[in-house]
Amino acid sequence: MSNFRDKKTNKNQGIHTIFGQHSVNAAIQNDKREKIELIISKNQINLAKKYESKIQKITILPQNEFVRRFGSENTTQGLVLKTKDFSRPSLEEFVKTESKKSKSVILILDQVTDPQNIGSIMRSCALFDCAGIIVGKDNSPELTSSLYKSASGAAEIVNYIRVTNIRRSISFLKKNNYWIYGFDSSKSKNSTLNFSRKSVLVFGSEGKGIRELVKKECDEIIQINMKNILKFEIDSLNVANATSIALYQFYSS
Repeated sequence: MSNFRDKKTNKNQGIHTIFGQHSVNAAIQNDKREKIELIISKNQINLAKKYESKIQKITILPQNEFVRRFGSENTTQGLVLKTKDFSRPSLEEFVKTESKKSKSVILILDQVTDPQNIGSIMRSCALFDCAGIIVGKDNSPELTSSLYKSASGAAEIVNYIRVTNIRRSISFLKKNNYWIYGFDSSKSKNSTLNFSRKSVLVFGSEGKGIRELVKKECDEIIQINMKNILKFEIDSLNVANATSIALYQFYSS
């Protein structure tokens, strides 16, 4: 994904560039979005008819021009959408909406910086009815082209809430009756996961895990039960895989 480029749009403030067929399709279907222009490689010209009722401006480029502007079609899949992001809720607004549910789960990602991991986590959230991910502004990516591609459409329905201070956000969630679970693979004993009906699941970056100052704010520190294969140094899960398992367990409970 790092080969993607769009020299003409990077300078436009407030314009998001989304590429890849799943991500572009989801963004176009999202009526909350203002769609500016859909750019299609001539190799994908058959898709123009599919979207002509949804977006006014469709530009078809010769393959060589498309590749010159946006990079390999292996990355973009021949589709690039210029769009403005839609209004997303603040943490307070999001929790107010969640309070109407009888069962609610929220993810906090502490210093998880890889857009591919976050995109994968978004897909799991969409599939297991988690409506929001909270991240720190200083240690997390914005909604970039690569993150949209990795999320494969899930960024249209999962709230990505960037906050100034994760500890204060946890305190706010506690006041709104959420129980805070910190996941730590170094915990010495296996855990029995009996989630509260209002749960916050906190995951840290691979390698470092949850920061101590954030861990202290958690009500409970737990780990996902698994076999450690120490001989080959296989002792932890990728953060995207770990969140998927935890969300599935909450969803199934």
